[in-house]
Amino acid sequence: MSLILIGMLSPLVYMVTASLRDVFSPASLIGIFSGNLTLANYKEVFAGGRMTLFVLNSLLVAAVVTAANIVFCLMTGYALARKRFFGSKALFYSATAILMIPQHVVIIPVFILISWLGMYNTYWALILPWLVNPLGVFLMKQYISNLPDDCEQAARIDGAGEFTILFKIVMPLCKPALAVLAVQVFLTNWNSFLYPFILTSSTELYTLPVGLAMMQGLQQMELGRLMAGSTIAALPVIIVFLFFQRQITEGITAGAVKG
Repeated sequence: MSLILIGMLSPLVYMVTASLRDVFSPASLIGIFSGNLTLANYKEVFAGGRMTLFVLNSLLVAAVVTAANIVFCLMTGYALARKRFFGSKALFYSATAILMIPQHVVIIPVFILISWLGMYNTYWALILPWLVNPLGVFLMKQYISNLPDDCEQAARIDGAGEFTILFKIVMPLCKPALAVLAVQVFLTNWNSFLYPFILTSSTELYTLPVGLAMMQGLQQMELGRLMAGSTIAALPVIIVFLFFQRQITEGITAGAVKG
């Protein structure tokens, strides 16, 4: 396990160490320890404000999409788990079937649809197609199906409405599953490169992965700055995971215990 941990942490340590050196040779591991410790790479990355704009764009997109998925996937999963209506099974199976389709297959249809709606090169193009995650619908439906409905029935007898039951009774019980969903959606959208690159053409709308790719020039590449930018891109994901690690563990173990 120690060897596996070292292997997983080595690229991260290499990236951070290289970002803190004024000069380094990428040809060997010893090269990252050459030069002097400095924050010049980070200062140069943020010079001009472009990196700040990329970070804010990524935060905006990831936060909005994550919040929307928590609400919409919870509502959809609750409806599919607790309500019986015409076509409910077909809807659930269609959401499950979408998980089997590679995202690269729908690149062209998504691009045509976004262009037809007049949303190309707007924040809507980065947000609207991802407001509901099929994996989130599947996760919430399965999780809510395993929850006892005694409290819901009691609240319904007392006159509580469906939204009150959903957000005040069911939602607190789904915190572990919602934490897993939030981390998965945030991580996916924070690291997303292909769709933001295709659906935008303005520098003002670039997300952080696209901005980092644009930092690599055609003739040369500033490795120190690139390593600094990559370190900045990794920090929010690490912070989010550390913040939700207890809920993630509870979500995984809960799925193993409830049959």
